[in-house]
Amino acid sequence: MHRSRLYGLFVDTPAPDAPAAAAFWSAALGVPAVPESHEEQFTMLRGAFPALAIGVQAVGDAPRYHVDIETDDHEAETTRLTGLGAVEINRWLDCHIMRAPGGHLLCVVPVHSEADLFAAQATVWP
Repeated sequence: MHRSRLYGLFVDTPAPDAPAAAAFWSAALGVPAVPESHEEQFTMLRGAFPALAIGVQAVGDAPRYHVDIETDDHEAETTRLTGLGAVEINRWLDCHIMRAPGGHLLCVVPVHSEADLFAAQATVWP
């Protein structure tokens, strides 16, 4: 048995364009853009959606969106999503990068939310 929940939505933007994208989304959503000091490729859009991380990620690739699913058991969640048709394409630190049917990217990450939020909102899987 394990738990998981949608943690975040990220606007993946070519690195040279990331500052302008972060400024745009900050103004469009009316929230501050806050660079992550420990992961400099991320600029978070704090307060855009309650209980959901929204951010701009500087990437060395084409623009796209991706979602993060946080879990208390990486292997079980990756296995569950693979059974639904996703394919694991890479790993980066503690992130399992997958491609869902239809071609969209998602990352399976450890729990980043506050413990009480995760406990209240996560789905329990057999």
